[in-house]
Amino acid sequence: MIIYDEQQKFSLLEFGIKIPVRNSRTVNTFAALKSHPVLGPKIDRWYLPGSEDKVSREDLLRVHSKEYVDKLFSPDLEREIIRTYELINRHGKYYRYDPDIAVLPLSALFERILERVAGTVQCCRVALEKGFCFYFGGGMHHAQADYGNGFCPLNDMVIAVRKLQAEGLIRNAWIIDVDAHKGDGTAALTVGDDSIQTLSIHMAKGWPLDEAEFDREGKPNPSFIPSDIDIPIESGEEDQYTVELEAGLHQLAQGPLPDLAVVVSGADPYEHDELPSTRSLKLTLDQMMARDQLVFNFLKERDIPKAYVMAGGYGERAWEVYARFLTRALLDTVE
Repeated sequence: MIIYDEQQKFSLLEFGIKIPVRNSRTVNTFAALKSHPVLGPKIDRWYLPGSEDKVSREDLLRVHSKEYVDKLFSPDLEREIIRTYELINRHGKYYRYDPDIAVLPLSALFERILERVAGTVQCCRVALEKGFCFYFGGGMHHAQADYGNGFCPLNDMVIAVRKLQAEGLIRNAWIIDVDAHKGDGTAALTVGDDSIQTLSIHMAKGWPLDEAEFDREGKPNPSFIPSDIDIPIESGEEDQYTVELEAGLHQLAQGPLPDLAVVVSGADPYEHDELPSTRSLKLTLDQMMARDQLVFNFLKERDIPKAYVMAGGYGERAWEVYARFLTRALLDTVE
């Protein structure tokens, strides 16, 4: 199943934000699936036009601190968005941001973020029922307990898992992160909790691992808290990517199998990604497909429900990764 609201925009230009998130990554992916000679006529069997779920403050507070959540529902919201999306540089100048071209205030972005969190919750519910669901949104894996980070105000994956656990629908879950950047927020929010096992395969160097490990007061940077399994890939080691990932998945499976796996399916390791911070990892389209097939088949062989979220993917060619994988996945799952 695919969850996609065709009215929901992913570009941030409405808010004056110039980060290269393009509407094409969803629009073109959906168009490719609709036009497929086999999948197109069966669209009613794999398409859900938006999420029916809602999230509350209580849902957020299972994961994020009360002080931070209170800020998001206060006049401090715009300041938190500016910091989370890195819209002011160290010289105090606007960075990738032009308020003069904005047609919506920054504060309006928060409602869209809450919708994305709700979409991830719905994706997990559908995955439990159908075995597979891919949500065209979500994947905000950098958000920490006390603050947003790396374009991620809230950690939708952990919020969704905690919500389903609170409802008694699942006991344990895996979060498998194949985005280019380390799933640092997810690791920090779940450290010491055996009910959520995390795996992250990511660039060995670069953001967020190029930040200081301690602040001026000696407080540790939570981005360096390890996932249960971390797989750092050095620049030039792309041919070892799937080998390392497969070994990590088998290591993950040495423990109890989960009731649900959430896959943070970033397209930003793709060699044509346009975000500067992904440049040290450049997988070809065939390597991206091998990655996605490996994870999908590994979970399918173990009969683990699979909930996918989009995560990172920047520029006009990100859609190629999603369209290719989802065509194969839907052909495999749709009757």
